[in-house]
Amino acid sequence: MKMHLDEKIWLTISFGIIMGFMLITGYQAFALEMGPPSNMETIDPQKVDQTAPFDNPGVKKIGDSEYEVVMTLQAFGFNPNNIEIPVGAKVTFIMTSKDVVHGFEVAGTNINAMVMPGHIQKITQIFDKPGNYLVICNEYCGAGHQLMSTTITVK
Repeated sequence: MKMHLDEKIWLTISFGIIMGFMLITGYQAFALEMGPPSNMETIDPQKVDQTAPFDNPGVKKIGDSEYEVVMTLQAFGFNPNNIEIPVGAKVTFIMTSKDVVHGFEVAGTNINAMVMPGHIQKITQIFDKPGNYLVICNEYCGAGHQLMSTTITVK
């Protein structure tokens, strides 16, 4: 079978684009560790308040400029409600939902997660700029969904 020169050029370009996408995706997944989590942690959503670390939600200092924020999300609220952390701190959010699927989006950052009942969600972020960061639920969770928000104060 004889191919025209234009067909060979377009075939080569198409193959190159596909290979480029595969290389970029592979680099992001393995080198930048942007792949999906491989160890899914679960919890009984009926016993969230009796299960560590969710039995004592709040901000905990775990190292030099390193903090852990344990949160529970439930009908139209975040617990703890207002969070204060220092500038430059590395913060790991550990979250679960008590009732339905909730969203956890921090305006001005790349934090955007779906928090499901029975699952533990972990996200790490470094807050380099001081200010108040709005946290909203971006998954419809019921009639009072629009009231579900809190703030992270970075000082």
